Amino acid sequence: MDRDVAGIILAGGQSRRMGGGDKSLLSLGKVRLLDHVAARLKPQVATLGLNANGDPVRFAAMGLPVIEDTVPGYAGPLAGILAGLEWAAGQAGCQWLISAAGDTPFFPDNLVERLAAATHDRPGAIAVASSDGRWHPTFALWPLGLREALRHFLVDEDNRRVSAFMERHGYVSVEFPMIEAGGHKIDPFFNINTPDDLAAAKSLLQSLGP
Repeated sequence: MDRDVAGIILAGGQSRRMGGGDKSLLSLGKVRLLDHVAARLKPQVATLGLNANGDPVRFAAMGLPVIEDTVPGYAGPLAGILAGLEWAAGQAGCQWLISAAGDTPFFPDNLVERLAAATHDRPGAIAVASSDGRWHPTFALWPLGLREALRHFLVDEDNRRVSAFMERHGYVSVEFPMIEAGGHKIDPFFNINTPDDLAAAKSLLQSLGP
């Protein structure tokens, strides 16, 4: 557990490719997709929150604070990250926010450790995960001091591109290895957008075993 890092699970999207609704509440194995994400992230952080919009009661079983976007209009992942930064600023001792997508159940259990290590020589930079040569902007470690700049970027400039904000403020990329499962290499940041993706995730879960 990193004592100065708060975590936010991003589940505020509209899940159009899954047919709408909360795809993070779909079953994956014996529990919900969101339960897998929370179980991986919670041991890595001092405190954990969930970014979601609408009635928070549907997430009550999670036992996590539900943080709504503070920018209207479903402004995408950056809106959830901004809400997370503003929430984390009120958590005692927290200096960083780790963001994780709520539809990505197999991300590394050393995500925070490795991203934090990459910022030792660049304390103001955003550390972002990558795999197989491709970066994953929703899996990143954010300095809390960026929240005002991010609000300006989202609201005043009306720019919603996570990568564009990272490029402006400086980032370091951290490469994570592929998962070996059933003789295949699987991206640990494989995310579930469609029913076919969910079926593939169920097969991967079985091949990884208990």
